[in-house]
Amino acid sequence: MLDELARHFPLAGCRGETVRRINDPFHLAAECHAIGIPFPEITLARPSDPEGWLAKRVGGSGGLHVRPAAGVEAGEGTYFQRRIEGGNVSALFVADREGARIVGFSAQWTSPSPKAPHRYGGAVRLTDISLEAGERIGQWLSELSRRNGLLGLCSADFKLRDGVWTLLEINPRPGATLDIFDSADAPLLAAHIAACRGERAPLPAFRDSMAAMVVYADGEIASFPRMDWPDWLADRQPPGTRIRAGEPVCTIFADGDTAEDARMELTRREARLKEMWSITTSEKGGRK
Repeated sequence: MLDELARHFPLAGCRGETVRRINDPFHLAAECHAIGIPFPEITLARPSDPEGWLAKRVGGSGGLHVRPAAGVEAGEGTYFQRRIEGGNVSALFVADREGARIVGFSAQWTSPSPKAPHRYGGAVRLTDISLEAGERIGQWLSELSRRNGLLGLCSADFKLRDGVWTLLEINPRPGATLDIFDSADAPLLAAHIAACRGERAPLPAFRDSMAAMVVYADGEIASFPRMDWPDWLADRQPPGTRIRAGEPVCTIFADGDTAEDARMELTRREARLKEMWSITTSEKGGRK
């Protein structure tokens, strides 16, 4: 689709060839080996002992495609990656022909469900990444960008444990953390388009933290009620929508002086929101 679009219009982002390369885990593994970036062991064949391995789908996103390797058979589009322990940290960056500029780092967490144990939950903007680590990650991403033609807003997912950063994947597009890094003073879309034009626009700078999370339905809602939504959310479900258990209802946001403060406020807002729609739905007899 990207190849076809590029035949007719200027493409504001990575070209199809770049997406194919960077989404190929074996190509990325080879690139990381050449540059000296830690990367997990991967294989197309199902490990004889699947304990400690994950099954992933090439090009998958949002964690819905990640499963324990046990019980998963090898097949087209599936590969196996050794599980790496540690915290989930993502780097949002802007790539151009000269390299990569990091917008910021975020910690991510999952919202497990029975069918998707690694389902994306949310992310919080970090303020405590050391200058040394930031420079090292910036050098890695600059080298990957130049070698693979990355362009515009992209993100890199890492595991961080005891100061060791292990790259898991590169998302050759604006990622899920975009909202917690955007700024009216230095809009990220402007930086993205400028990079695609061979220009440079200023990037936002932060001292505090912001967090965002997807709120999923705990149970089925036959007809979502009409609500007076707070102003700290987005992606709202329209009235009358049938929502199955585990489906997303909205995305919520919260600010804080630190990442911990922002996450605590998110938790309070999630509880308040679920109480609001639960009461409204019960009054209208919409819940099964």
